[in-house]
Amino acid sequence: MLAGMSNVASGNSIASVAALIGDVARANILSALMGGLALTAGELAQFAGVTAQTTSGHLARLTDAGLIAMARQGRHRYYRLATPEIAQAMQALMAIAADGPKRHHPIGPRDKALRLARTCYDHLAGRLALALVDGWSAQGYVILADGAGLVTDEGRQFLGDFGIDLDAAPRSRHRPLCRTCLDWSERRPHLAGQLGAAVLGRLLELGWIARLPDTRALRITRTGEQGFVAQLHLAADWMERSAAAPGS
Repeated sequence: MLAGMSNVASGNSIASVAALIGDVARANILSALMGGLALTAGELAQFAGVTAQTTSGHLARLTDAGLIAMARQGRHRYYRLATPEIAQAMQALMAIAADGPKRHHPIGPRDKALRLARTCYDHLAGRLALALVDGWSAQGYVILADGAGLVTDEGRQFLGDFGIDLDAAPRSRHRPLCRTCLDWSERRPHLAGQLGAAVLGRLLELGWIARLPDTRALRITRTGEQGFVAQLHLAADWMERSAAAPGS
């Protein structure tokens, strides 16, 4: 029994990781990396709101704990979240925090942009992501239940026509093809896993969405507005419905 439990995290290990994330500056660093891009220490210092020297210490602790990974490119060091599981844990914490005690916080343009469309590590989140889930579920392309997802034969054909060949995508036994991730702003699951990453990549490649500087928010282009309705089966008024949804 003890041998079988050797990989189970102890209370001390859990508390140690929680303490690392519990620091405001480190939490801001991890949140910034939820955008899916690798960032330099200087960029992360701005997000953390602390000095470069203090940021360096935080990055060292997060790296030692296996929460982030560092890669060198020329003279620069770039940092990213170590694994998709770290991103999943951060997303769960964001959802819990969003459900916490309500405080008066006027919603500004930046908040609205994040709620409409944003990156969640390497996949899509926000109301656009939920509109895709609703449309593809209604068409029978995906079936979602209990945190898992199934792509039907019709879904594979549809995605293939859209330029996403799931059979040709590299497989990872550590990461499912299709799973769900709880959307912190919408309180409903969006697509994650290898499929979620492929969808985000394809939409960026087509120019239907574009990254915005210094934020996880995504801009929906005019081509994207048309394509989401004509090719991806979203309702013609999905953006208007999103703007009128509770919490807008």
